[in-house]
Amino acid sequence: MGRVTEPITPSTAPADATALRGRVAELFPALRADLESLVRIPSVAFSGFDQAHVAASADAVATLLRDAGLPDVRILRAPKPDGSDGAPAVVARRPAPEGAPTVLLYAHHDVQPPGDAATWDTEPFEPTRVGERLYGRGAADDKAGLAAHLGALRTLGEEPACGVTVFVEGEEEDGSPSFRAFLEQYRDLLAADVIVVADSMNWKVGVPALTTSLRGLVDGYVEVEVLEHAVHSGMFGGPVLDALTLLSRVIATLHDDAGNVAVEGLVSAPEPAVDYTEEDFRADSSLLPGAELAGTGSIAGRLWCKPALAVLGIDATPADKASNTITPSARAKLSLRLAPGQDPDAAAKALEEHLRAHAPFGAKVTWTLKETGKPFLAPGDSAAMRAARDAFATAWGTDPVDIGVGGSIPFIADLLEVFPQAAILVTGVEDPDSRAHGANESVHLGELEKVVLAEALLLSNVARGL
Repeated sequence: MGRVTEPITPSTAPADATALRGRVAELFPALRADLESLVRIPSVAFSGFDQAHVAASADAVATLLRDAGLPDVRILRAPKPDGSDGAPAVVARRPAPEGAPTVLLYAHHDVQPPGDAATWDTEPFEPTRVGERLYGRGAADDKAGLAAHLGALRTLGEEPACGVTVFVEGEEEDGSPSFRAFLEQYRDLLAADVIVVADSMNWKVGVPALTTSLRGLVDGYVEVEVLEHAVHSGMFGGPVLDALTLLSRVIATLHDDAGNVAVEGLVSAPEPAVDYTEEDFRADSSLLPGAELAGTGSIAGRLWCKPALAVLGIDATPADKASNTITPSARAKLSLRLAPGQDPDAAAKALEEHLRAHAPFGAKVTWTLKETGKPFLAPGDSAAMRAARDAFATAWGTDPVDIGVGGSIPFIADLLEVFPQAAILVTGVEDPDSRAHGANESVHLGELEKVVLAEALLLSNVARGL
């Protein structure tokens, strides 16, 4: 494996780019058909879902990568922290010639659960084209990322004189529980000079983006207990407040009157150079008319550079099954997104201290930490980043925008720790209308075609410039 040296000097000539664009267009109908076949596999890695579908998805991915000309294709697993096997991942390789660099292309083949089918306009696992968009669970997140890798490899054939490893994880949506063990167990197979993580998004249709920052994550459960058991609401109500009321009071302390997170000890990053208009944000987020935006500062800054805290769910007696009793305990799941520069352990401690300090009326407050993830901040002018900018600008005909993403990809921290010499590029196929994780998830097919071209150009740039 070679080493990244400054500078990368992209040397793809315009004629080469024109030829590659034509080749991508020629191959794209077959690539779209393969993406549709993958979307039909309900590969949800969550417990409670049939894991045979995840295994079938891994088999399908392996076949596609083998047919793309990669000579070494394996379906592998690693143990989870509890000792059980993780979901099947696919690793496919074409080793680098002596002294040449290696590029690792990451995507994941598992998907989110479909949710309530009634909220979809199409069948979640039956890919459906409407206009320029292909709808279906996983059509964007992240089977389109895999399609981008496949398309680039098919477009180039054996042209790039660099090594290529494709790593397609099978449990990203479930928190990647075996990811760190997988990296360590198969370190030699996955080692690379440049890592392309195709699991992010572009600025909008027609404008590409490179993700240079990601927020980190702390999530877990806060539980409030006030009684040993439920008691009659008439006989005891008044001196005793129910656990739902008390939990609501705790939750109300998590934000100030402007909607900023009010947990002491959390950090914010500098404001970004690019902003997100309120009009676009309202449209993209489906915010109801009249609803006000929370927080202060620019919208992009609030999304990318400041902490955000959401209540994801509450465990309590359903309203239609409630009796006239005072609820003894209630639990909520909290999700705290962390700004770049924030240590997750320090953030988790600050949140726990805040919750305990705001226990109302002496109620027992318990915090149970479930998951943490480090934020990510990429250098904006690395050799690999310049190669990517050139490729994206050529593919779209406009310069890419540097963006942050409010979501988290915690495993990037593992990649950085296991492969500290590698340059990590976070790219993606999604756009603000993709609705990843929600109903009516979709990918814009024209954008996917541009992503394929951009990745083919990037691989050519890396092969010629490293």
